[in-house]
Amino acid sequence: MVVSPDLDVARAHAMTLLDGGHPVLLESFLDGPEVSLFCLVDGETVVPLLPAQDFKRVGDDDCGPNTGGMGAYAPLPWAPAGLVDELVSDVVAPVAAEMVRRGTPFSGLLYAGLALTSQGPAVVEFNCRFGDPETQVVLALLRSSLARALHATATGALAAEPPLQWADGAAVTVVVAAEGYPGPPRLGDVISGAEADGVLHAGTRRRDDGAVVSGGGRVLSVVGTGADLQAAHDDAYRRLEGVHLAGSHHRTDIALKAIRGEIAAPA
Repeated sequence: MVVSPDLDVARAHAMTLLDGGHPVLLESFLDGPEVSLFCLVDGETVVPLLPAQDFKRVGDDDCGPNTGGMGAYAPLPWAPAGLVDELVSDVVAPVAAEMVRRGTPFSGLLYAGLALTSQGPAVVEFNCRFGDPETQVVLALLRSSLARALHATATGALAAEPPLQWADGAAVTVVVAAEGYPGPPRLGDVISGAEADGVLHAGTRRRDDGAVVSGGGRVLSVVGTGADLQAAHDDAYRRLEGVHLAGSHHRTDIALKAIRGEIAAPA
């Protein structure tokens, strides 16, 4: 997939696909910042989690091809007051209500990937699961019992649950990717520092000799927390210094634009 403001770049990509015998799908460009919102849904009861923002492009300053996600942060210091309530009432709750109306009520985790465009919020995707890497930062700040919330959702008791409790401050996660990712990754390299606090495993495996080695494209996520987004950013990158994987790469700018005040939701 190519997302570009340059018509020639988009056309060249489309022609490459067509020449290879593949179909081409053109989609409208959605301006404005993206937001990931996870919601527990039990019929028409919707309980949102903290909003997060992830980083899809492989390189700093959003350069290079799209990936499964190279990092994320939560909450969103630039989000206007009432944003989550608006997204729930305008997007998630109507979907939940419509599924009830159709006789197929949903019970579970509904993920809404959204773009806050100049024309209003637009849905990029829905998913019935937690999304990576946003989950790492959202759950790092959750102080309520996740198991209890999920059990209440699964048993039809979500509406009776007390409000979710969240830690003050912020969380940032940085993804460590194997050499070659998002293309075919190099596998089997030994990872040092993989057992440290704040390091979450994704594409790893353990060899017979006990060594932890890379086993996928996005290998690890390193999570930092702090009193604010700057502190969380610094904590994540400090922890990252203790992780080593030959040939790996990661973005160095996760959450920086939000820290610098360079992101704003459309008025």
